[in-house]
Amino acid sequence: MKTIAIGVGENENIIQACHIFKEKHPKTNLKLIYRDKDLVKAVLDDKIDGVVRGSLPASNIMKELKESYPDISRATYVNGDKYEFLLTPVGIDEGETVEDRLEIVEHCIDFLKRLGKKPKIAVLAEGREDDFGRGDEVSKSITESKRLTKLIEEKTSEEVKNYYILVEKAINDNCNIIIAPNGRVGNIIFRTLVLLNSWPSYGAVTFGMDKIYIDTSRDQSIEGYVRSLTLANDLDQL
Repeated sequence: MKTIAIGVGENENIIQACHIFKEKHPKTNLKLIYRDKDLVKAVLDDKIDGVVRGSLPASNIMKELKESYPDISRATYVNGDKYEFLLTPVGIDEGETVEDRLEIVEHCIDFLKRLGKKPKIAVLAEGREDDFGRGDEVSKSITESKRLTKLIEEKTSEEVKNYYILVEKAINDNCNIIIAPNGRVGNIIFRTLVLLNSWPSYGAVTFGMDKIYIDTSRDQSIEGYVRSLTLANDLDQL
């Protein structure tokens, strides 16, 4: 029997989600974790097949995981009837450089191909192309988005387009990898779509490690945690 560990913090939606998941997947054992350091131990435990952060706080967990996996990054997997995409970076300290974001893109491409899907990539910036010059940060973001788009074209054979700040067009064009200009912007997009507007998310897939680790928001709904448990369970079968 496979075992999935999940963190239990202040959000009691986790407990109800576990009951619902077990009804659908009785052959999967769930191990409830109540402390950050124990969740990290679960990730490193070969007897545990997958880990879901649940509602434990992220900062200490990610800090400790990076001691064993220094190159980890995350991409939120949004999946609904009309849309399906990976949104990244979503950690507030992730994707700071063009090179960092390029590496995450390559991980996202590999992940989608494992699921049998063809990648279609959107690169975002903090302004339209003609907003260049309206502040140093905006100009820097636009320049980096152009550079990242070019690097993706050169290093992969996948379809890619620079949408600048027009995230709505990227979604309407059915892009399934959406690259925010940095983790802070990506985190805000995630919160707006998933936590405010209730777009269904399976949580964030973690790359750069040899274990299945699904990162989740502490504010997720019961259904959201069920989806994260389901994703961890399904990924173990790929």
